[in-house]
Amino acid sequence: MDQNNQNNQSSQSNQNNQSSQSNQNNQSSQSNRNNQSSQNNQNNQIFQSNQNNQSIQNTPKIPTFLPQHGHYRHLRAYQVSEIIYDITYYFTQHYLGRGDRTIDQMVQAARSGKQNIAEGNQAAATSSETEIKLTNVAKASLEELLDDYEDYLRVRNLQQWGNLHPRYEKMRLYARSEDFQRTYAAKIQQMTDEEIANLCITLVHQAITLLHKLLLSMQQRFVAEGGIKERMHQARTGYRQQQDKRLAELEQAVPALQQQLVKTQEEAAHWKAAYEDLKQRALKAYTQQQQEIESLKKSKEEEA
Repeated sequence: MDQNNQNNQSSQSNQNNQSSQSNQNNQSSQSNRNNQSSQNNQNNQIFQSNQNNQSIQNTPKIPTFLPQHGHYRHLRAYQVSEIIYDITYYFTQHYLGRGDRTIDQMVQAARSGKQNIAEGNQAAATSSETEIKLTNVAKASLEELLDDYEDYLRVRNLQQWGNLHPRYEKMRLYARSEDFQRTYAAKIQQMTDEEIANLCITLVHQAITLLHKLLLSMQQRFVAEGGIKERMHQARTGYRQQQDKRLAELEQAVPALQQQLVKTQEEAAHWKAAYEDLKQRALKAYTQQQQEIESLKKSKEEEA
């Protein structure tokens, strides 16, 4: 009886050890699977992130062909021309007789100088030619207005202030100052017709110089960038080239993606086979344990 108990205890101990060993193997295998699964998930996330970043980076950008220009009111030439118009309107209403055709001519010339700068700047986005033409018209209109002021002084025997006139330099500096832009409307009401005419002559010279520089910059920009049709063609051609390049890159990436797919499928098949093997071994161990349990129960019954 003692010998049977010892055998039963030994068998039970072996069974427990075998079960413990099987559990340890199962836990180790499960841990390895979890680690491998976690590693695969990380690799997939990195791969997906790289694909997304590459897709964003290689997406063709829409090129622009409409140049961005500042508002015409920020142009110094326009600001001076606007002051010339204001002063000219005041001058013609106070110092030229009613019905004098010169009134309309001078006001229209001053207005043309101001308006053509604005229209030229607004047309610049779609037509460099129109911008240059209208800016040149503005310059010509102010030159016409300059002749009218000089004629006014000459026919009335009033003095036109030249470089040697004692008030010329002071007038020139005042006309360029920031204070002048704020105070000219009040100042001209305290000035004589000779002073206003010479002031406008000084302002017109400034505006013509500014417009000359503006025309030179337009010419340089046109030579460097071309007209709207050239920019449209370049933009369209550049975009198509980007698309072709992107298509070629994608076509080159297809074989690598196919290899990655085959490799992933092989790994999936390997893990499936490993899972089936582990499943069969676990089932076999379970069956053996059940058989041992039945054998022990049968032995106890026989002893009893």
